[in-house]
Formats: sequence, C-alpha cells, structure tokens
Amino acid sequence: MASQLEIARRAATSPRKSAGYDWEAAMAASLAGDAAAYRRLLEEAGRWLRRYFARRLSPEMVDDAVQEALTALHLKRATFEPGRPFLPWLAAIARFKGVDSLRSAGRNRTEELDEGLHGVASHESASLSGIVMGRLFDRLRRPQADAIRLVKLQGFSVREAAAMTGQSEALIKVNIHRGLAALKTFFGEGEPAADLIG
Repeated sequence: MASQLEIARRAATSPRKSAGYDWEAAMAASLAGDAAAYRRLLEEAGRWLRRYFARRLSPEMVDDAVQEALTALHLKRATFEPGRPFLPWLAAIARFKGVDSLRSAGRNRTEELDEGLHGVASHESASLSGIVMGRLFDRLRRPQADAIRLVKLQGFSVREAAAMTGQSEALIKVNIHRGLAALKTFFGEGEPAADLIG
C-alpha cells in the first residue's frame, strides 16, 4: 500500500498539471512531509505574493508584506484542507496581511512628505478607490465579485479564475457580465463616493 507521501509525490508530478504548477498537489506533498515540495511551494507562493502586493501596496511595503504572508502560510498550513483550491486560501492570507501592512503604515507615519519636493507619488487616491470599490463589491453576489476581482482587477485568465473559485469558465464569464451590469446600475443611481465610504 502506497504511503500518503508517495501518493502526494505522484500527484505533484502527474501529467495533468505538467503545463503549470499544481498548487494543491504541492501543498498535499508538503503536508505529508516532502521538504523539497514545501521549499518549491514557498518559492512559487513568494512569486505570486510579490505580484499580488505590487498591485496593492506602495513599493517599499511589498517585501515586508510578502515575508509576513509567507510566515502566516507556514504557521497556518495545518488549517489547509486537502482537496480544496489552494490559491483562494493563499489569497485570503494575502488579503489579511495587506490590510495589516496598510494599518501598520498608518500607525507608523510620523511626517507628511511634500510630493513636489521629494517626487513621492501619493497612494491616497488609490486607497480611496479601493475603499469605494470594496463597498461596491460588497453589494454584489460573492461569485460575481470574485470573478471580477480575479479577471478584471488582478489580471488572471478566465481559466485561472475558474480553477481558483471552483466555478466553470462559462459561469465566470456570466458572473463578470452580470456583476459589471450591476456595478453600472449602482453608479447610475448617482450615489456620491462619500456615501460608499461610510
């Protein structure tokens, strides 16, 4: 009878995922004690997290956020349920660590920089846009919001988004279409941004 480690290794090298990286099989192998699979998983997760945070945080915050998220992945890996999609689990960790980074930056801020003198771009409008978008997305059905976030905002393909959410590719397209239509309706109500910020 094959051990759990042997089964996980076979799954990690199966031809069905030869074109890409099989996150779920790698995590299963890692949980079964395969140190090489775990090392590779952390490397791949680090690359994914760097792209994730580069789109959401100021450049000087990215490295710390990546390290915090990798540490959380390591500490919480026992909570991962084999058979479930890995990337949504990692994205949830990243989302919490991104929020923690923004909060920490707000607490540690000691002086206001003059943008004209220092050439430092403001992230205020991006943060405000994020808050407004977050409120709008809260008004959508969860599958619609997830599909739009992954494909339209984070740049994943429809196929990747389907794999991450468990929805079919057709359903991802339908949810994007319906979600965008709903967002247009919200904007059509003439609702000022201040109302969405709360």
